[in-house]
Amino acid sequence: MIRTFLAVELPDHIKEAAHSIQQEMDFKGLKLVDPGLIHITLKFLGDIPESQVAPITDALTKIDCAPFTARVTGVGVFPKPSYMKVIWLGATGEFEHLHSEVERVLKEFRFKKDRGRFTAHATLARVKHLDNTSKEQLARVLAGLQDIDLGEFTVDSIAFKKSTLTPRGPIYETLNEIPLK
Repeated sequence: MIRTFLAVELPDHIKEAAHSIQQEMDFKGLKLVDPGLIHITLKFLGDIPESQVAPITDALTKIDCAPFTARVTGVGVFPKPSYMKVIWLGATGEFEHLHSEVERVLKEFRFKKDRGRFTAHATLARVKHLDNTSKEQLARVLAGLQDIDLGEFTVDSIAFKKSTLTPRGPIYETLNEIPLK
């Protein structure tokens, strides 16, 4: 079994800008995502048999979504500002359409359907434990970043990724790159 997900890769200029934002979040109790691994997750597939990689890749080639321009803008949190667990960068573009196409073409595989409305985002950090002073300071930093604009890029493919969890953090490997058309 391999742990897998589908993602939109971010170009280097966006990853570099994301890294500079992370520098403002130097709080004990915050686990920053390695800037080289920052991406927009379209769907977490979970553990699949390796024999499913080819059939899933084949299904993904049936996605009906033309390449589109995306913009990475704004910093936010999940689930809510008073209870932060994930700090993320927002993304705009045709992500909802792309996500619904992913759900459509993968229906036969019976993956768990994503709950609620899809929110395109790239995770910057996970909140482990912050004392009240750090929470207040972090909230001020995030308020100053909520309208930040990191720029545009073209989404012209999705990546089928393998994720290997290690004590040092995840290792991602691209199994297949599926062009949008």
